[in-house]
Amino acid sequence: MRQILLALLVLFCAGLARAEDAPTPDEAAALTGVTGPLILRRIDEGVPGWEVYAGDMLVAHLGSTSEIAGSVGYSGRPLDVRVALSPKGVILGARLIRHDEPVLTLGISDADIARYVSGFAGLDLAAPVAPEAPDIISRASVSTGVIRDGILRTARTLAVGRGVIAGGAIDRLSFAPADWRQLLTTGAVSETRIGMTEAAVALAGARVPVPPGPGDFLHLWAGVIDPPAIGQNLLGQQEFTRALGALGPGEAALLVMSSGLQSHRGTDWKRSGRFDRLTVVQGETRWQPGADGYRMIKRLTLKDAPAMKEISLFALPAAIDPTRPFTLEVRASRPTATGGEVALTASLPVALPAAFILQAPTPEPLWRSIWQAKRVQAAIVVLMLLVLTVILFAQEWITRRPGLWRAGRIGFLAATFLVLGMGLNGQLSVVQVVAFVHSLLTGFRWETFLIEPVIFILWSFVALGMLFWGRGVYCGWLCPFGALQELTNTLAQRLGVKQIAVPQALHERLWVIKYTLFVAILALSFYSMHDALLLAEAEPFKTAISLRFMRAWPFLVFVAAILGAGLFIERFYCRYLCPLGAGLAIPAKLKVFDWLKRRPQCGRECRMCETKCTVGAIDAIGRINPNECVLCLRCQVIMNDGTQCPVLKRRARASEGATP
Repeated sequence: MRQILLALLVLFCAGLARAEDAPTPDEAAALTGVTGPLILRRIDEGVPGWEVYAGDMLVAHLGSTSEIAGSVGYSGRPLDVRVALSPKGVILGARLIRHDEPVLTLGISDADIARYVSGFAGLDLAAPVAPEAPDIISRASVSTGVIRDGILRTARTLAVGRGVIAGGAIDRLSFAPADWRQLLTTGAVSETRIGMTEAAVALAGARVPVPPGPGDFLHLWAGVIDPPAIGQNLLGQQEFTRALGALGPGEAALLVMSSGLQSHRGTDWKRSGRFDRLTVVQGETRWQPGADGYRMIKRLTLKDAPAMKEISLFALPAAIDPTRPFTLEVRASRPTATGGEVALTASLPVALPAAFILQAPTPEPLWRSIWQAKRVQAAIVVLMLLVLTVILFAQEWITRRPGLWRAGRIGFLAATFLVLGMGLNGQLSVVQVVAFVHSLLTGFRWETFLIEPVIFILWSFVALGMLFWGRGVYCGWLCPFGALQELTNTLAQRLGVKQIAVPQALHERLWVIKYTLFVAILALSFYSMHDALLLAEAEPFKTAISLRFMRAWPFLVFVAAILGAGLFIERFYCRYLCPLGAGLAIPAKLKVFDWLKRRPQCGRECRMCETKCTVGAIDAIGRINPNECVLCLRCQVIMNDGTQCPVLKRRARASEGATP
């Protein structure tokens, strides 16, 4: 009993969830622009969605991007847009229903979102030329790119699933020999049978009764024979060519074959010009063949085909899509003694096998077109990463030349801030770390992360670089905001700004702030992504880099305070507040190599590297903390500089004393 109640509760909750997600008549009216009372009918078979009716007239098809296209935003959560499609294949409207996107939440206004989504109205999917969709918003390229892709894929899937546009074209070129049994097995020819006994029961009461017993009342076969692999095998080359040559534009050839007592043609068609015994049904379309599109076939060329009593070839009109399933109905009727009629209908499902359908070319994935459009930006990032790779692998040679190291570092940091940050918007964020974690738990999709080439290339390099060099490969060289801090502090020191030395005990305890902040953002995201994104505003990256200081004054004051503190404490934000740095430090413990050299005298006889370290990553006994090191290489320069390193100075004096 408890299990039954639990099952009912689950079903009830599921029903409530779907009821909450279901569109209302008012929403349908806003999407379609149709006034007056509207009726919505849910469809679960095939492509799920809703049909919108004004009275008895179908006015639109509705679909959800999360239900049909499986749209998942950059946050790793479903991104739902409702799309309305007209019966002629035109997008009537689109509305953003649900999202947890970081940039959509805080970076651009609701008006920007509404204007972008509504811009898809008027796109004609049935047009011979692919429609031009609205361009993605540069400040929210990933999120709006997912919206764009979801709307277009949902609308096209709806259009194909509802028969608004053709899903593909018939293969009218390929040919392979096949016998009757193979055509039946592959579904190229459909078959059904009604025995005499079954017909006698169905037509009971007829003035001339159908005698029960063995044998066929109606043995029916049918199939679309436009593909040569079907039609040419059935009819032979000459008859097949003659049959297709008589077809008009948009028409297809339907072959109907039968044996048994009942005729699928009858004789009334000779007077009326209409085959009233035959009806083709596809969706809400019902069509009866006429004498003008009929051709009698005498025999089939296949030797293993059964004996046929009647073979008819009909031209299917353009209203019937031969690439989609339809039903052939054959009606048999008999008059009764009282002047009435009894009838029997044989239904034969007909579907052209997928092997004979050329699928329509699907639109190019959005990420590919974006990569093509941003190939120059991607090339610039790759070039910078190649230069950085050379610097890090040649660090021992470079650090022996202090002037080269200093000029190279300042130049690279300037390029990171101006080119990578302000120019290419290549600023990584803790939000992307949270999104990656959620995507791993809810269903990882490469397409979502590939939409932004610059960010994808950076994350790929950073993920690999952490195995070689730790978190410093990004924090010390590729973070635009980190570069801005170091450049402004360098300028401040040259202007004589006195630096504040944070006591080591306080310095190590302040590290707790950034690690706590990272854990809080990640944990909060599982409860409320919106609240987690609000907490992620502890990062000044969006204000300073992504939005280029074009933001409300509280955000600008926050950035100014961080940069101001950084004038007195080098990389103040990196040291104590950055949740992204904390997030990178955790997997960076998997670092394979240790490229930074230390001497036994470090921390005992000499503590110069400790006092000169950019972020205070060297402790009192000379050890480098890989969780805090930004790989600036300053300690390596000091170790290799005979004018700075006391150990090298002592060795030089000893060498001079030993010389006569």
